[in-house]
Amino acid sequence: MANTLAQLFLERVALHPDSPAQFSKNGGNQFVPTSYRELKDVVAAFATGLAGLGVGRGSNVGLIADNRKEWLATDLALLGLGAADVPRGCDATAQEIAYILDWSECALTVLENEKQLAKVLERKAALPVLKTAILMDMAGAETLAKAKAAGLEVRAWQDVLADGKTAFARDPGLYDREAALGKRDERATLIYTSGTTGEPKGVELTHGNFLHQVEQLLDVIHVETGHVFLTVLPIWHSFERAVQYIVLGAGAATAYSKPVGSIMLADLQAVKPQWLTSVPRIWESVKDGVYRNIKAAGGIKKSLFGFFVAVGALHAHFRNMVLGRLPDFGTRVRIFDILVGFLPWMLLSPIRGLGHVLVFHKILEKLGGRFIAGISGGGALPPSVDRFFGAIGVLILEGYGLTETAPVLAVREQDRPVAGTVGPAIFGTELVIEDETGKRLGPGRKGVIKARGPQLMKGYYRKPELTAKVISKDGWLDTGDLGMLTRDGCLRITGRAKDTIVLLGGENIEPLPIEQKLMESEYVQQAVVLGQDKRYLTALMVPNQDAVMGWARDNEIPVLDYETLLKQPEVLELVDGEVQSLVSAKNGFKAFERIFRFKLLPVPFEVGKELSAKQEVKRHAVNEIYAAEIKALFKE
Repeated sequence: MANTLAQLFLERVALHPDSPAQFSKNGGNQFVPTSYRELKDVVAAFATGLAGLGVGRGSNVGLIADNRKEWLATDLALLGLGAADVPRGCDATAQEIAYILDWSECALTVLENEKQLAKVLERKAALPVLKTAILMDMAGAETLAKAKAAGLEVRAWQDVLADGKTAFARDPGLYDREAALGKRDERATLIYTSGTTGEPKGVELTHGNFLHQVEQLLDVIHVETGHVFLTVLPIWHSFERAVQYIVLGAGAATAYSKPVGSIMLADLQAVKPQWLTSVPRIWESVKDGVYRNIKAAGGIKKSLFGFFVAVGALHAHFRNMVLGRLPDFGTRVRIFDILVGFLPWMLLSPIRGLGHVLVFHKILEKLGGRFIAGISGGGALPPSVDRFFGAIGVLILEGYGLTETAPVLAVREQDRPVAGTVGPAIFGTELVIEDETGKRLGPGRKGVIKARGPQLMKGYYRKPELTAKVISKDGWLDTGDLGMLTRDGCLRITGRAKDTIVLLGGENIEPLPIEQKLMESEYVQQAVVLGQDKRYLTALMVPNQDAVMGWARDNEIPVLDYETLLKQPEVLELVDGEVQSLVSAKNGFKAFERIFRFKLLPVPFEVGKELSAKQEVKRHAVNEIYAAEIKALFKE
């Protein structure tokens, strides 16, 4: 039995040497397969080249790149040597890259291209340990000269591979020998949390953390040798990392695509995958695209589509009643569900079948024709999206987890997907719900989700004090999320107790730095950033009344009363200018951290209502008190 991911990979190479492991585009739009044997040859040679550069057991190596075939080869090479990668995507800022490479004490980093090298050089003074950079796509002479002047040796990825092949010819067993020495509790990666705080936390995950999911998830999600996953999520993130290893564990293959509608749909047709892992925003965009096309068609097509979707949704609901796939929080009676649901399920089945023949099969064909299921993670799947895919017959398995748990804690089971939940905890994992006092709560009662299991991180790298804040002495992780359990152990996520916002695209955002930046304006007294499970961020803001009134007088804006003044176009334009200026790229904020809409509130937040005794915003209270205003902010 494999104790490391590298050992797992070698086992699959031995079992399925000629099966495809990867599909990647070679210049154009045609997908080219790489077999497990071919991937092993590249991995072993590149690992031998890395060993020649001093990479070995215990090394931390930066890996700043987006989805491409070299990423997995680099990852497996490092893991086989007993090293750990420190990954990030190409959208990372120079500040972020410098921080994670410095904190992880990386002497070597692999970079995708010249642009990433430029980011490193911008902060090279803060990276005294970093001596070598390997580029997948080589930089130009000018940038290479700057690197040399900065004391950074730059090598081409292909050159390291070539050197490795030469050394491999002399010692072909190096990779296998090193991989055999690996232990289950060895560090596999350091994944740093996102945010604009300047000091992200490095989540230390082991081979055992990932292997637990490979071993357990293949029992509930039936991936087989030869199956293909279409990959559109960032490969460095914990969700996609786990998927990569699950694919390897099954002897299946990964095809690299992009989360762009036209590209993804074309790739679905070309690859004909059985599986697609994605974040809620992409599933929502697929649904919206279908409705846009139907709306454009109009007439009888639009009417038929609306009718069959409604029938499909009812059919799915009654089927779920009969088969026990509705969440039971202690109030459902099984025999009653069967008696009530069976007849309408049967009566609607022929109409649902007709809908498939006339309408739904065309949508399914766009998924490639071999589609088994989609897996959604990185945020809550909107119920309307869940219902839509259920209605048209596309199985979506929603999962739940955190980077700190590598990441999967729970997922809907393929054989019994319980609607409206993220499924039960995977085998060997414990989930409990607790109230504010730490008391365990029963089914149907909302509280904080606590988790314990073999996938739990070692801790935040070199930050034991922060680790101790989230993991108890007996191994329970405070997820910071709110939820409730069904009678049979399925989990429903109901909110977030912690501050991190996860957009539908899976982007993790820390709201506090944005709020603090907004309050730098003389016109903004208080601010709360919103956007959990939405496409974009919005904000509720309490203006500084004196400052706004003074500005209105200076600019001869009529003031009938303060509340009316806040609705004046001139005031809204003033505040919008402040928001766009402060939360901007020049201040270190990314595009998805910008504020799309805002609402000005005339009454300041109060202790006991929106604020705690420590003057901290109670976000759950804000969501309840201003539910109508928040709904309006996200209305399309």
